[in-house]
Amino acid sequence: MSTKIARFRPNGTSLAVGVAVLNAEFLLLALYLVMSNRTGGEIRYLLYPFVWMNVAGYAALKTKPVAETDRQRYLAAAVGVAYFLVVGYFGGLYGPGMDMAGIPAGGASVAWLPPGWGPALLYHGEWLRLSLLPFKVVGYLGLAYLVYATVLDAASSALSGVLGLFSCVSCAWPVVATLMTGVAGAGSGLAATVASGSYDISTAVFVVTIALLYWRPTVR
Repeated sequence: MSTKIARFRPNGTSLAVGVAVLNAEFLLLALYLVMSNRTGGEIRYLLYPFVWMNVAGYAALKTKPVAETDRQRYLAAAVGVAYFLVVGYFGGLYGPGMDMAGIPAGGASVAWLPPGWGPALLYHGEWLRLSLLPFKVVGYLGLAYLVYATVLDAASSALSGVLGLFSCVSCAWPVVATLMTGVAGAGSGLAATVASGSYDISTAVFVVTIALLYWRPTVR
């Protein structure tokens, strides 16, 4: 237990890199606020994307999964990819080309949203719709990578570890959160999306999920 808790303590190099990243993000956000003449609104919605990306990035970089065989690696990679596709779909990264409102296909575009929210790649084709917000892409990739590591841990442990993988409630939280809070893609508009407060809940769930998958208390 103490070894797993110690993994959350950053070393000197991690702290230095973290401070540099936070400073860069602060300058980027300050530049955006000055250039956009933004007034009013909740500042926390401008910070949430950095929370997603920083937490996911730190956990992924500090996780070093080890596969005993190529078969384990391929199996874990397949599960990770499938997981990314599931959370990406329910999280609004992609979906059917024709939405419920019947809006016709309009091709690709770039939405210059606030840092982290954008620049977002939007595509509305006949069969496929994409809303690739940077923080969601980074966040869901981080989740998928940690699920990959969790599968490898379970594969190399005893039966209790395998059972732990299938009882990993944290793995399903992002999917459940997006369904319960109604988090939509960029196509619905940033203001409409955050007005309901759904990202308050989703960000909290995301951070807890990353922490649990990084710690992986159900495995081993």
